[in-house]
Amino acid sequence: MPDPWLTWWLVLCAAAVVNVAAWRYSALTLDRHAARFPPDVYETRRMLLWLSAIYVLGCGFRSVFPMVDVPRHCLHDTWISRVFVGRSVATVAELAFAAQWAVLLREAGAATGSRFAAAVSLVLLPLIAVAEMLSWYAVLTANYLFHAAENSLWTAGAVLAVTAFAASRPASDRRSRWFLAGAILCGVGYVAFMVAVDVPMYLARWRADLAAGHQYLSPGAGLREVLERCVVTRDWAAWRDDVPWLSLYFTVAVWISIALAHMPPLKAVRQ
Repeated sequence: MPDPWLTWWLVLCAAAVVNVAAWRYSALTLDRHAARFPPDVYETRRMLLWLSAIYVLGCGFRSVFPMVDVPRHCLHDTWISRVFVGRSVATVAELAFAAQWAVLLREAGAATGSRFAAAVSLVLLPLIAVAEMLSWYAVLTANYLFHAAENSLWTAGAVLAVTAFAASRPASDRRSRWFLAGAILCGVGYVAFMVAVDVPMYLARWRADLAAGHQYLSPGAGLREVLERCVVTRDWAAWRDDVPWLSLYFTVAVWISIALAHMPPLKAVRQ
């Protein structure tokens, strides 16, 4: 029977291949259906498609070379297995994913006249940029409290997006309402996971470090560490707690990102 880490890694690799194929199919489908969209909406969908490509490739890289940043763990000893590389790829991919939602919120605000949705569309990407900075600080200093803060900002961004979509829904036409309902449902599920699982996990690790008298690194010392090759660890116990969020991140979140390019044009009831 294969080791759990090997089974998990093979599933992630298979998912990465499926995700790339799904993105390619998505691109071909969008081209075939270009005539169904008004020119401005089609350009927006193309933008969503290419932002999705960044996210798909970033998650694909991290599926093949999974890492846990603070303990500097990875599955493979290669020249590219450095936390600095993995964290950089993650930063670009996550900003692209956040940008997708900012674009959709802008469209929802313009279509329905929702000032709140329009305002959230402007706030969301800067908010996630701050979250990424907190993530880098957590990685460099090995302080899980900043990972908890980072994920709290992601949660806050999701709450804002869900609220904005909900505010736009009453003024939307029937087809748009179906998409907005799906977006709201996904957002609520994400918030529930973050509140119940993800943020508490990082807070628990921070408290454990405090109890153990863990000494945090300076950003400079941390930078030197993350530029070195990470420590190959195939002990399932070292990965088990991170497997749920990593697995969802590299599968469900990617599928949602790909699907966003095919959402119908958002329209108000009066249209």
